[in-house]
Amino acid sequence: MKLAVQVKLLPTPGQASALEATLRTCNEAASWVAEVAFTEEAYRNFDLRKHTYAELKGRWGLGAQAAQHVIKKTANAYATLRANLKAGNLGKPGSRRYRQAAGKPLVFRPYAGQPHDDRMLSWQIDRLTVSIWTTSGRLENVHFAAGAEHVAVLSRYRQGESDLLYRDGAWFLSATCEVPEAQPNNDPVDFLGVDLGIVNIATTSDGETMAGRRLNHLRGRDLKLRAKLQRKGTKSAKRRAQRRRRKEARRIRDVNHKIAKHIVAEAERTGRGIGLENLTGIRERVRLRKPQRAMVHTWAFAQLGNFIAYKARRSGVPVVYVDPAHTSRTCSRCGHIDKANRVSQARFACRSCGFVDHADRNGSRNIRARAQMLWRSGAQSPAPAVPHQRDGRTQTAHHSQ
Repeated sequence: MKLAVQVKLLPTPGQASALEATLRTCNEAASWVAEVAFTEEAYRNFDLRKHTYAELKGRWGLGAQAAQHVIKKTANAYATLRANLKAGNLGKPGSRRYRQAAGKPLVFRPYAGQPHDDRMLSWQIDRLTVSIWTTSGRLENVHFAAGAEHVAVLSRYRQGESDLLYRDGAWFLSATCEVPEAQPNNDPVDFLGVDLGIVNIATTSDGETMAGRRLNHLRGRDLKLRAKLQRKGTKSAKRRAQRRRRKEARRIRDVNHKIAKHIVAEAERTGRGIGLENLTGIRERVRLRKPQRAMVHTWAFAQLGNFIAYKARRSGVPVVYVDPAHTSRTCSRCGHIDKANRVSQARFACRSCGFVDHADRNGSRNIRARAQMLWRSGAQSPAPAVPHQRDGRTQTAHHSQ
């Protein structure tokens, strides 16, 4: 499976200036290529190369590999845009948002990520340094910092391109690694049901609860601060709001990584599989009061589920996705379904047999039972596709505009 391991670069001031000039030049060139693509209606890599390759090398001073990566990055960005338009993610055809997205060329941010292949970047992992191409020439002995686990993965499994990233005043390299998956456990002794929520981020069928009270307090505080900054509307306020948003995203990602790691380790230790709810489309399905909407719509349910899924694949732990319908209203002891069973957010009391339990723990046990039933019957699990994952605690980077 593919993982992207991120390391932090530690360039000298002179090296940082060269890296900054390189990113700016490559992204200005990519914006020019995007304009040519829009004007000529040539969005494929091969077609764009005929229109732009020579000028990228001559006018922009890019090397052959850098020019090809700029063209490829632009073609991929337009492919992503077309996919989003087709899926309706940018509004309906003819809507204002749709016209704004489709009616003008893409523009790349000055510090959007830039891919480097092995001809442009070489790793000296034993010395924790890299040699990297820039528009000012090749930089030697650029140091980087990484944990021991990431260094081991890089030295054994790194393949293909690495992305140069700049974020919040720091430089990063994101390297693609092809990590082998563990031998899958095709005969789990049981399943560990996991119920995902807001108040309690995750509750397992073993009765273990990962509470989110402190995290929700911080998210509420950040939400109020961002609203205040948005009302102010100055450039500095917008920059600060952007930094706060990224900080919150990193915090949530870190928590999700830790929870996923703990759940997978427990399932692997006990020889069990993992049962999860298929929460695809939950934001469109649920109806909430206005104060609840921000908390639900900003919580990364899909991210936590994806982290559990890809860590489980690495460990050989099977994951089964179940239909989430009525898991919170069904009695895990007698199977009685009633809306009134859910007395409150935290309390479950069955109207039929009188069974009383914590609502999230009861739900996780229903998920466990459904996962067992699906596995034993051989029915297909409605599992969403697990995307290409980024390992580490730093933010995922994109090549988009």
